[in-house]
Amino acid sequence: MIEQVLTRKNLLRAMRKVQQNHGSAGVDRMPVTKLSELMSIDREELIAQVQTGNYLPQAILGVEIPKGNGKYRLLGIPTVTDRLLQQAVLQIITARFEFKFSDYSFGFRPNRSVQQAVLKAQGYINEGFQHIVDIDLQTFPPAGG
Repeated sequence: MIEQVLTRKNLLRAMRKVQQNHGSAGVDRMPVTKLSELMSIDREELIAQVQTGNYLPQAILGVEIPKGNGKYRLLGIPTVTDRLLQQAVLQIITARFEFKFSDYSFGFRPNRSVQQAVLKAQGYINEGFQHIVDIDLQTFPPAGG
């Protein structure tokens, strides 16, 4: 599968997606606008590092963002290069496994949104269901705890 991830076509598609997202720079301070330059200069070296198992993701920049309830959530910002590789992997994995997911699953899926999940829940309420469960895995207690 790694060969599919590292094809020129997939990496270019991933690069465009990362650039479209306009994300912030990570610990290396490289903006997404420099990604095209990186790909034209260092693409083969990056591919070789991944293929040989020598690529090491960089540290993630931690930024606290307000949650709205007076609490903060830690947001991790990877470097642009790491986001490129994550996106390249996501594209291949999504194409391979997306069809196996339940129609009732909305989290972090293509063509799915929070608004669709809310509309689905509203439909269940209109059908007479009375309970909605919202689970945040980060605050979910560990097994046995």
